[in-house]
Amino acid sequence: MANASRQAAWEYWGAELKRRREESGLTQEALGRQVFVSGGYIGQFEQAIRKPQLDVALRIDEVLQTDGFFERTWRKLIDDQRYPDYFAAAAELERLATKICDCEALIVPGLLQTGAYTEALMLAGNPLATDEYIKDKVHARLDRAIVLKDTTRPLYWAILHEAVLRVPVGGPTVMAEQLEHIARLARERKILVQVVPFAAGAYPLMGKMLTLMEFADAPPTAYTEGVYSGNLLDDPAVVKRVQESYDLLRAAALSPEASLSLLESAAEDYRRCASTT
Repeated sequence: MANASRQAAWEYWGAELKRRREESGLTQEALGRQVFVSGGYIGQFEQAIRKPQLDVALRIDEVLQTDGFFERTWRKLIDDQRYPDYFAAAAELERLATKICDCEALIVPGLLQTGAYTEALMLAGNPLATDEYIKDKVHARLDRAIVLKDTTRPLYWAILHEAVLRVPVGGPTVMAEQLEHIARLARERKILVQVVPFAAGAYPLMGKMLTLMEFADAPPTAYTEGVYSGNLLDDPAVVKRVQESYDLLRAAALSPEASLSLLESAAEDYRRCASTT
């Protein structure tokens, strides 16, 4: 679905929410209380500024007695088959963000992955999948990286643990290309990247995957991911705590300059290893 038509469809979703809410005699605040979000969020849903999570759509159907209307239309709009159900909403928000801050403990963040690196990850998790399936998943992930190429790209900041650099996903050639790709983006001043070295020991958000997103016309959101599950956090108090943890993580990491040197050194090591095998 093209961006314009998708946005128009979300505007229809919001208009229907407003109409049916008013028919039920509920204010935005009253409906928000019943579906466990703020009245301000209901207003943003109605204006198509922010997209709801599926559980919110389900509760709206229950409160407004709309026979699954909002769940069904949500699935048509946001349940993109290219992404797992739990990540589809986060992928939508990525395209709207003005600032994205990633934290990864073991793998390269999706927005920074090369095709070969993504393919190696997909094959590891889906060893019996068809070539077409793997190809579709790789293309879907690479499509997300378009946001870093736009002239209006968001400010992007990634903090990686050194383990990300040392786990040889796909082998030395794939890793060399992957780390060179990240270094090139940093050298071109398209991204900021820092590395938390092994020597740092324990560090904030240890072992966690986290994405923080900020928007021009909506409150910030955090996304975390577990085993075949994801969670969008939009409670202001929780997001504030997450932002504070990310700030502490920045302090534990090497400077951008030292991090870039470590990235390039690791890439050179992989190149040497590739040339001797």
